[in-house]
Amino acid sequence: MVTLVVATSADPASIGPASSVLAMPGWHPGPSLQDAASYTNKEVRLIKLDKRLVVENHLDKRWEEATGETVDDVVFLSKHVASSNRPALTIHPIGTPHLREVEALTAGGKPGWAAPPNPRIGPWFRLLKNIANSHNLVPEFEVTLEATHHGPEINSPTMFVEIGSTEEYWKRQDAAQAIALLVWEGLGLGERIAVGNWSRKDGVWVGHMLPGYSLLMEDPREAKSLTNSAVVGGTWRETIRVAFETTKLAFPGGEVLAHLDHKIFKGWQRNAIIRFFTEQNIKIGKPSDFCPC
Repeated sequence: MVTLVVATSADPASIGPASSVLAMPGWHPGPSLQDAASYTNKEVRLIKLDKRLVVENHLDKRWEEATGETVDDVVFLSKHVASSNRPALTIHPIGTPHLREVEALTAGGKPGWAAPPNPRIGPWFRLLKNIANSHNLVPEFEVTLEATHHGPEINSPTMFVEIGSTEEYWKRQDAAQAIALLVWEGLGLGERIAVGNWSRKDGVWVGHMLPGYSLLMEDPREAKSLTNSAVVGGTWRETIRVAFETTKLAFPGGEVLAHLDHKIFKGWQRNAIIRFFTEQNIKIGKPSDFCPC
């Protein structure tokens, strides 16, 4: 079982951290993947591509077919774009479960799909905060988790690790070094144990995170007298179902809880979602359930 770390020369926030981590000891040339170079270090395979990452579908399957190695999980290194232009270091799962069949796929994926979230997301987020603080990137850089979004389509547990939010910061060497250290320590390439190994099953972990805009709900006239979630149209039920089922896949044997941010929903929306959770036997966690201590 191997972990794929994927970078692209088309993105400075991707190739910068990849180059920094490859400058660390232990790497050796690996097999090529359709003319893409790869490098090996213990159970890690770093692949350098030359296209946008969101269109590189099924990299896990392509790697397995080319090498015979089974892919355990995938980490993409990428840039982050935000209208705020604020410097940021971010981590997020991927998927486009809210999209309809008729909608354009401007950022990869496919309608009604999400990859299993990489179990490393939560532990790596905590590790990234520590690294960013120790390297004096905070408070200039915000360290944050992002909601589930974009492609590429893939079946293995996956996450994106990103530097944002403008070209100035995509090229920042100190940010690249921080992400390289996250990969190095997080995958146990140094002397420490890898971070985010789900087989230990302790603590609080992070699955899919759905933004309010991804829960497309049609406001019914009889909203005040809802008796079941089926009254409210839209793709929101399938979005929740896909996110829940793929999170269960990522954490076999674990208890998956939902956290509902009541502030971002209107009353009729909140009531419909809670009813749907009940119908699907999805447990809503209490604040104390999400305490990592």
